[in-house]
Amino acid sequence: MSKTLRGAPVGTLSVMRRDERHRVTLTLNGSERSSLCAPRELLSDFLRHELGATGTHVGCEHGVCGACTVRVDGVAARSCLMLAVQADGRAIDTVEGLAPREGLGDLQEAFRRHHALQCGFCTAGILMSCADYLERMHEPTEAQVRDMLSGHLCRCTGYTPIVAAVLDVAASRARARHVEATTVGETCDA
Repeated sequence: MSKTLRGAPVGTLSVMRRDERHRVTLTLNGSERSSLCAPRELLSDFLRHELGATGTHVGCEHGVCGACTVRVDGVAARSCLMLAVQADGRAIDTVEGLAPREGLGDLQEAFRRHHALQCGFCTAGILMSCADYLERMHEPTEAQVRDMLSGHLCRCTGYTPIVAAVLDVAASRARARHVEATTVGETCDA
C-alpha cells in the first residue's frame, strides 16, 4: 500500500488501516468524550456503542429515514452518513442533550402533550431536526414545518400531531420573545 499520492510530499499523508482503531474526542451534549473506533465506523454506531448515547437510532443506514439525526457543530446531520473519525474535535448534540437536568425540554413536552409519538423509534431524530429548525425559523407556517418534516419517515403518527407540537413551541417561544422585548423596552424607558 502506497503512503503517497501523486503530487503530495513523501511523509505528509497518513494511511488508515482497516484493522487499526483511532481515538476520537468530541464534545457530546456539552461534555468532552473520547473513545476508540475503527476507521469505517459510522458516527451513529460510535455514539450508541462507544459513548452510550442510545437515543440516536439507526434505521435505514442510507440517510433517508432521519432516525439517526443529530446536530454536528449546531447543524442537523444524519449520523449514519458520517464516519466517527470525521467527528473528531467537533460538537455533537443528541436527543439526550435536549432536556434540562430535571424534566423535559419545551419541544419534548410539546411532543408529549400533542401525542406526537407512538412507537418512538423515529422521535429522537425528528426532535433533533425540529430543535435545529426552530433555532433558525422562529415563526414557521404549517406548510414550512411539513416541508421540514418531509426528510423523516414515521409510520405511526401521520405527522399531524408532530406539526401541532412544533407550531405550539414556535408560538410559545414567540410570545416569550415578545414579553422579553417589552420588558427590556420598559426598563430602557425608566
